[in-house]
Amino acid sequence: MREAEIRRLLLANLLCALAIVLAAVLPAFFLDGFSVLGTHLTWLCVCSVSVAALNIILHLALKPSQSPKRSSFAHKISRFLKCCIYFFMSCILFHAIIVLYGAPLIESVTETFLFAVLLSTFTTLQCLCLLGPNIQAWIRVFNKNGAMSIWESSLQITSVCSILGAWFGAFPIPLDWDRPWQVWPISCSLGATFGYMTGLIIAPLWIHWNRKQLTYKSR
Repeated sequence: MREAEIRRLLLANLLCALAIVLAAVLPAFFLDGFSVLGTHLTWLCVCSVSVAALNIILHLALKPSQSPKRSSFAHKISRFLKCCIYFFMSCILFHAIIVLYGAPLIESVTETFLFAVLLSTFTTLQCLCLLGPNIQAWIRVFNKNGAMSIWESSLQITSVCSILGAWFGAFPIPLDWDRPWQVWPISCSLGATFGYMTGLIIAPLWIHWNRKQLTYKSR
């Protein structure tokens, strides 16, 4: 396994983590009263857009899954439209799952949907950038020993960390502490964000430490 590829992964992940930090800091210079807690819905939008844009740019620049085959312009347009549809479907699916886990069905619909968009950005968007709209490839990657590259291993780790972070973030909500960050969905979205950032940092380190044991085979 080439060290240069691991360094590229580390750089890409650090840039994604930096984008989240900047999304929490920079808007305060342009939007009056902006804060992660006080204007949480605005932050959700800014964070989702920032991470999504950077992931797409990094994918185009680094091309971790570049195919040797050249596709036609029509195929690229079709692929792009499929990716948009898959991402929207992912947001709807996450929204439904979140409601089934106890989120308000009628009240706070906007909050729940934007939280679902954030989760989709941390998980589904990465799948679309790396694997495209190929459900079979998604299933393969998230199977045991299904990753075929360090980028796919990183995808596994960051996606799982994001979902676990959101799940753990729900624990404080029913407690009677009356803290501002207990309002739905602040603790869950912060948990997902911290989980995602943790996965970004852990992934290249874990791959580096286990590089001798990791053997990626083409399938």
